[in-house]
Amino acid sequence: MIKAELTAIDAKFEAQKIAFSPIFFQAILAMRDLGVLQYIYAKRGNAIVADIYKEMNLTKYAIEVMVEAATVMNVVEVENGKAKVTKVGYYMLKDEMTRVNVNFINDVCYDGAKFLKESLAEEKPVGLKVFGDWQTVYQGLAHLTPSVRKSWLEFDHFYSQDAFDEALKIVFSEKPKYLFDIGGNTGKWAFKCCEFDENVNVKILDLPGQIAMAKINTEEKGLIGRIDFHPINILDASQKIPKGASVIWMSQFLDCFSEKEISLILNNCAQASDENTFIYIMEPFIDNQEFPAAEFSLVGTSLYFTCIANGNSKMYKISVMEDLVNKAGMEVCHVFPLIGDSYHTILKCRLKKD
Repeated sequence: MIKAELTAIDAKFEAQKIAFSPIFFQAILAMRDLGVLQYIYAKRGNAIVADIYKEMNLTKYAIEVMVEAATVMNVVEVENGKAKVTKVGYYMLKDEMTRVNVNFINDVCYDGAKFLKESLAEEKPVGLKVFGDWQTVYQGLAHLTPSVRKSWLEFDHFYSQDAFDEALKIVFSEKPKYLFDIGGNTGKWAFKCCEFDENVNVKILDLPGQIAMAKINTEEKGLIGRIDFHPINILDASQKIPKGASVIWMSQFLDCFSEKEISLILNNCAQASDENTFIYIMEPFIDNQEFPAAEFSLVGTSLYFTCIANGNSKMYKISVMEDLVNKAGMEVCHVFPLIGDSYHTILKCRLKKD
């Protein structure tokens, strides 16, 4: 992120980057998907620009406009008629975080982002209409086309999978017997819990569409009997989380809701808890990141929530979440910052002691 004072010329240039960024995004994506970027990378600085089209079954014109776009975006460098991939281009090709983010933005966010202004004004995800007629993306997730759903799930899983191994050690230090996974989605966390501790049972709580997907996956893994299911609309105050959990787990779940809705969910967790229940909240908090790229990506993710997901949620600061926990009659008894090789912090919570 730019911090230094800019000259007027530089500031104007930055403004043009914003103006043209959507079309440059598509140009670099096309260059990646058509194999041109990989071709240039494989040539290790010896890709003759004038000859690339002969190897790629593309026109000379197509290669020229893509290479020119990639050059001004610092994805490739051209010297003496030869192109090579820059460090930025390398990350476009080889970095998993970049691949997941690019596919998510293109498949899930790009078309609907045009309706961001309306989403902000109306406080609902107007951009979601490009996929279907749902109030939130979570209601329509099971009905998205396979390619869109794949990009959504890869994005959702990427920002938690590196944290799961360390999270399991934290959660199972209490040796829980019955774990509730709220917002369990496809069951990925539930399966890891069953693999980690053969004595634990898990209940997945989610919307009916997600429960249906999780059941299929659970049957395929032979875990019916250790994992059960509780369909619930967590935003319906009349639908209560059942009692009896040793642990209530929420991973990248609360950022899917507004502060008011988070308060409702946390109050529901509190009513389902007793003095022996621990509530674990795992989130990538904006103000608790090691690298600027992570903070940048999280702020961008908030815009996805605005125009596609639900219209009123965002990625939060840790102080905001701690305050909401406190207002729900619970306390944060331990903070596990940036666990594993991830962007996540875990808040371990419990009911306030009298």
